[in-house]
Amino acid sequence: MKKYEHYTDIPGTYLFDKNACARGYHLNMFCMSLMKEENRRRFLANDAAYLEEYPLTDSQRHAVLDRNWLRMIQEGGNIYYVSKLGATCGLSFEEMAAAMTGMTKENYRKMMLSGGRSVEGNRSKIEQLELAGKGSH
Repeated sequence: MKKYEHYTDIPGTYLFDKNACARGYHLNMFCMSLMKEENRRRFLANDAAYLEEYPLTDSQRHAVLDRNWLRMIQEGGNIYYVSKLGATCGLSFEEMAAAMTGMTKENYRKMMLSGGRSVEGNRSKIEQLELAGKGSH
């Protein structure tokens, strides 16, 4: 199994590799533009109009307008760039991560402080099959 294939076997893992980098280039450049106060003000005043300045895919554009943090990652967004958008919207990294997991901030915090997400249901797909006795060994 190639290294990339190894990562794609783990549910919820989105590798930021050269393919994701190329796919998310304009999304990430949009996010980086928010480092400037003037751009943050313009974006918050009219997010849809501001996004027109960037050649995003429809899916990327909808992810930004919906503030769908996980979808942005899936569309090639780099978490460090996407966090610029989160901060612009007044969210902490913890709030963004909670939203990506479908949890409240409080439940996310509790989970992380108690050791993180359980490995059950989050193992590699091959390992899950092997544990269920359906592996190829």
